[in-house]
Amino acid sequence: MPKGLSVAVMALSVMALAAVSAADEMTPAQRGQQALTTRAFNMATWKTTTYDDAWKQWGSKDKQPPKNYPQAFMARYGLHPAPYDNGRYPMGVREGSSLLGKGLTTDCLLCHGGSIAGKTYIGLGNSALDIQAFFEDMSKANGGKGKTPFTFSNARGTSEAGGMAVFLLSHRDADLNILLKPIDLDLRDDLCEDVPAWWLLKKKKTMYHTGSTDARSVRSLMQFMLVPLNMQSTFEKEEHTFKDIQAFLLSLEAPKYPFPIDRELAVKGEILFNETCSKCHGTYGEKWTYPNKIVPIDTIGTDRNRFVGISAKVGEHYNKTWLGREKGIKSLEPPVGYQAPPLDGIWATAPYFHNGSVPTVYHVLNSKARPKIFTRSFETGVNDYDQAKLGWKIDVLQRGPDPKLPAYERRKVYDTAQPGRGNGGHTFGDHLDGAQRRAVIEYLKTL
Repeated sequence: MPKGLSVAVMALSVMALAAVSAADEMTPAQRGQQALTTRAFNMATWKTTTYDDAWKQWGSKDKQPPKNYPQAFMARYGLHPAPYDNGRYPMGVREGSSLLGKGLTTDCLLCHGGSIAGKTYIGLGNSALDIQAFFEDMSKANGGKGKTPFTFSNARGTSEAGGMAVFLLSHRDADLNILLKPIDLDLRDDLCEDVPAWWLLKKKKTMYHTGSTDARSVRSLMQFMLVPLNMQSTFEKEEHTFKDIQAFLLSLEAPKYPFPIDRELAVKGEILFNETCSKCHGTYGEKWTYPNKIVPIDTIGTDRNRFVGISAKVGEHYNKTWLGREKGIKSLEPPVGYQAPPLDGIWATAPYFHNGSVPTVYHVLNSKARPKIFTRSFETGVNDYDQAKLGWKIDVLQRGPDPKLPAYERRKVYDTAQPGRGNGGHTFGDHLDGAQRRAVIEYLKTL
């Protein structure tokens, strides 16, 4: 072997060994973070030029894209800067491999990465996202028709995540082989789901809004890999990677409230909270408790669509599949109500309820004051945040959007009279007076 080539081979060998050694020294959580922020688990379906051409679908008469195109792109769809190296793309969009080479795809952080008070957080639900507009425009910019197989979102900031999972599952048999004729699983797209924060997972024994799934399931985290281009073997290959990703999710901590707190008032609020709310939501501090309580639907009284919207057929089929045959994990169970979540970082997780129908904590604690129809800026800066009521600043409207408006504009209005968007129920704070509510809110800022 020529001397120069020999040296090159030796150098490459040393580098390869160093890379293996570095990987071995990483914790599972560190490996999970690396996988989540550097890899695509679904093949790319859009050309890389699709990102550059998306603006052509915005109805502008201009012949050139907006001057600050990256910011305009994020504002259009409710996306956020990545707090890690993601090239020129916003969080949730990344380059990946396609059948024809390099292309664009999405990852978990499209929905599970959000921004509040001007800062981006991995694991914060994206309450600004218009996932319907994003997929429609990207499809058209890629040369497609822009039609989604069902409605991905009816109200901006929410998604039909349950419908997406049901749709994908219906195209797989028990061994995750692709079915040309889907199974009828009673797909619905009027569930209107808000994305829960990932950092809450560490306290929970069950997950999802109805608490129907074992929170330690790794395979349930892989459901959105059920797109047609992923073969059954891909799931077995990546299961260990998702075990690392789960370790990362369980390591996440809730962000601290970034504004001043009246500590004296918060002490009074803690007493009221423990008397009123802790039975379902737990206690906080060094010796915290969390009851993992699923509140019966007739007791909680919130919108029923998510509760009834995923049929027994889904659970029966899921439990037969590779996803449901996970060792040591309980089967998917029929719901009895909604899970009362932990409240760590509650200041950051507005809007509230499983369907995002309540814009602030104040409105959670005062059902009579909840707005029936409202909108907001969908920007996530300091000026968009309501420090007094703890949530998003809103504009209350007297009527729903004009049916003649483009769907993109209509989705900005949250109308609680529409299917899946009711904001009734959870009246447990109604007995508090104004001063008591302010005290509880002040305490919640400390969590």
